[in-house]
This record gives sequence, structure tokens and C-alpha cells, in this order.
Amino acid sequence: MGITIITDSGSDIKQETAAKWGIRVLPLMVRFGEEEFLDDVTLTADQMYERMIRTGELPKTGQVPPYIFELAFRDEVGKGNTVICITTSSGMSGCYHSACIAARHFPGKVTVIDSLNVCASLYVLVRYAEGLVRMGRSHEEIVHRLERDKHRLHVISLVDTLDYVRRGGKISTAKALAGSLLRIKPIITADEEGKVKVIGKGRGELNAYRLFSQLVEETGGIDFSLPVCMAYSGLSDENMRRYMGKEAALFKGWEREVHVMQFGATVGTYSGPDAFAIGFFHKRTASSP
Repeated sequence: MGITIITDSGSDIKQETAAKWGIRVLPLMVRFGEEEFLDDVTLTADQMYERMIRTGELPKTGQVPPYIFELAFRDEVGKGNTVICITTSSGMSGCYHSACIAARHFPGKVTVIDSLNVCASLYVLVRYAEGLVRMGRSHEEIVHRLERDKHRLHVISLVDTLDYVRRGGKISTAKALAGSLLRIKPIITADEEGKVKVIGKGRGELNAYRLFSQLVEETGGIDFSLPVCMAYSGLSDENMRRYMGKEAALFKGWEREVHVMQFGATVGTYSGPDAFAIGFFHKRTASSP
């Protein structure tokens, strides 16, 4: 009997990567008008961004439905495995609720964890869990560590505008309008409830970069002994690479430990192009849980 990690495509883990790790990534729905796609299955991130740029249309995303979670759980349990399912934040998606509904059919076999995060930080939590499975840790120990350490998990993102976040219904019109009028670059995170929260406003690129790094350090700094991920939105990683060059001190000596990936359709819908984010665990202190 083994342990299978299941997550949703809010983690932006590619299907080929999931196959290599021995985990499963269930795709969210992405809709352009009447057309429906499966995130990273029938619609790649590049295709989504190209369509957004070409048409100006903002797609809508839909949670993984309970029956899809149930099918995946049933398949794994039928193989004699237990399941640890790590979902996109319940404050941003209905995936956690869907997974909980499905898990009721498999008492003692499936554990669902609300990551309270998304994208780069969900990636690092899943990567952490996958590593614990490879180390031979028990189901109970892995769940304990994930529930404990997810409170050291952070996602911090610099976006060019809050308009996409507003149009996606994740932040108020007033907050988005204020940012636009002031020509600032907002910095956002997931708060304690896993909801989108503005935590900084940088006027101009260099000021925004410095503030971004400052906010990372204020969390307690990056624990490079655990997975770290940088992610970018759009068709180019130029803005993210420029930041990493200007603020190289943040990563000095650890550059090769930082995984780089592209925002998928689920998160890119709300970030818009030219955004980037970092997902990481802050350093453990005497007061850490």
C-alpha cells in the first residue's frame, strides 16, 4: 500500500511533471464564452494568454467538481493506496469543498488539506509532500507536517494592475481603481483565510522590486532547505528575470534551488500578464509552530 498525492491545477504543476513525481493533478475548468477547456490538458497557458491578448476577453475558471475528485480517489483507493489531497485555497476556489464532499465516500483512506495558498506556494507545498512520500514517511506524519508547516508558507506576487483581480471577483472595485489612478504596482498575498490581500504598493518598477524583497524578508526570510518557486504570467518571463537580477542578494548562493515556472490558466486569469510571484516557507524560529 502506498500514498498518492493529489492536487488541482491551481498548483501549476504540469501533467508531465506530475507523472514523473507519481502524483495526480486534476484540471480546473477554463471558459471563454461558451467554450470550455481543461487547464493544461485542452488549453495550455500560452494558448490562454495568446487568446486574452488577441481578444481582450477574460476567461472564467471553474472548480474541479466533486465527481472528478471522487473518481480519482476511487481509482487510488482501489489500488490499495491512501490519498492526501492538497487543494487551492478555499478562500479563492471551491476545490477544497469539492474534495471534502468526495472524501466522505472513503473514510480513513483520504485526507483533504486546504493549502490556503495557490500557484507558486501551492507548488512548494505539494513538492514538500511528494518529498515526504519518497522519504517513506507515514500518511499520518505527512498530514501532520503539512498542516503544521503550511502556516510558514507564503505567496507574494507583484502584479502590473489589480484590474484582472477585480474582474475575476477577487478584490473590490474601489481598491483596484485606487491603484490604477496612482499608477502603482500592487503587491498581493494570500491572507490567513487564504483570500487575496494587498500588502504593498510600489511606485515605479525599481521601488516595487525593493518593496517586494523587503516584504519577503519581513515574513522571516526564505527557508532554502525546503522548496522555493518563482512563477511568472504571460508569454515572457522578462519582468521576473529583471527582478531576480536587480534583487539578486535575496537568492545569493541559492539560485539553483529556485524552481521557475509559468502561471497556468487558473491563476493567470486573475494576475494578467507581466506579473510574478514567489512561493516559499519562511525560516523556522523558536516560536514557529
